[in-house]
Amino acid sequence: MKFNSSLVYVNVGETYTKGVGYNLNSGCDSDLNNKTVLVYDVPTYFELDTTQLGQKIKLLKSKQYPGFLIETSKYKSLNDYMLDNFNRNSRNKNNKYKRRLEESFNISYKMFYGDISKSEYDFIFKAFKLLLEKRFADKQITNNNLDPKEWSFYYEVAFPLILEKKASLFVVYDNDKPIGVTLSYLSNNTLFDAITVFDIDYFKFHLGSVTIMKLIEWCIDNGMENLDFSKGYFEYKSRWCTKQYDFEYHIFYDSTSVTSKVLASTLKSKYDLKQKLREKKLNETLHKLTHRFTEKESEKTEKVTYQFSDINLSEKEEDCTLVDFKSGKNRALKLMIFEFLYLYQENYNHIQLFQLKNHKNSYLIKGHKKSISVTVKD
Repeated sequence: MKFNSSLVYVNVGETYTKGVGYNLNSGCDSDLNNKTVLVYDVPTYFELDTTQLGQKIKLLKSKQYPGFLIETSKYKSLNDYMLDNFNRNSRNKNNKYKRRLEESFNISYKMFYGDISKSEYDFIFKAFKLLLEKRFADKQITNNNLDPKEWSFYYEVAFPLILEKKASLFVVYDNDKPIGVTLSYLSNNTLFDAITVFDIDYFKFHLGSVTIMKLIEWCIDNGMENLDFSKGYFEYKSRWCTKQYDFEYHIFYDSTSVTSKVLASTLKSKYDLKQKLREKKLNETLHKLTHRFTEKESEKTEKVTYQFSDINLSEKEEDCTLVDFKSGKNRALKLMIFEFLYLYQENYNHIQLFQLKNHKNSYLIKGHKKSISVTVKD
């Protein structure tokens, strides 16, 4: 616990923990004399023993974000989980995403848990932050994780926790480049997905679904009872979870102290109101407004559409100019190539791109198995 300026003791890490459990020690009655204690983000599925509270210490609870988890202890394998929770069509789709991703790129996966060098950690965290910035610039909303104070917290605590097997970093690589990163905490045989991000350029390949399947597999293989998606609603969480619950803020106070009682009551009212506003999605509006006044609108991804068609025999390579689409200077061309890879099951390393000399919006894509014409629509 730590003491803050509002005369309230709060748990270390506050809301950055993404989920916390605790135990009450015997004698806490005297320890909490004239005190008010706030514990953020307590999942309701944690069975907490409050018999040690004594007579004068009382507890208030404020329901906050919804939570979602997968009870991985129920399954012997990823396949068992998929059979139990998805129909045949959905299973085929998810397997297709993984297969297409691995066919198109040189993909590898690594879970850092118990061992990571500081240089590798710094490299991943730098990529992690860049991916988050790219993702939320595209969405045109602010993200609390990128607040300098909050990001500094994650950077400082995650490294030692990984070495102690109390946290992990799961990374999806394209060659040596991280294209997906998940920071998780571990507690009571539960893996808490704290922050997940993917390179939005690979959106066609559903990196989110691929990562969830890999995390389920890791949790089952390593004896984790739960894979917890942490707080907040997203459609994918309700689709993959096997159990829903709520996060609560717990407020302990000394009922014999007027100051403590007033503080506790004020805190509960404050957080109850915040949750009501959150349920009305007013927080989403606030994030969008904050981004509008603090970030550059030009960062938003340019939306480009393409029309693919069979190659015209009159289109010869001598009428075209070879384009270096791997330089990263033209993101629209990169996305066009990714679309081609997904649709035609080609590999990135086998692609050549040509621009027709007399048609600035017309291209030829040559793959190992397939060649097509492309028209870029303005």
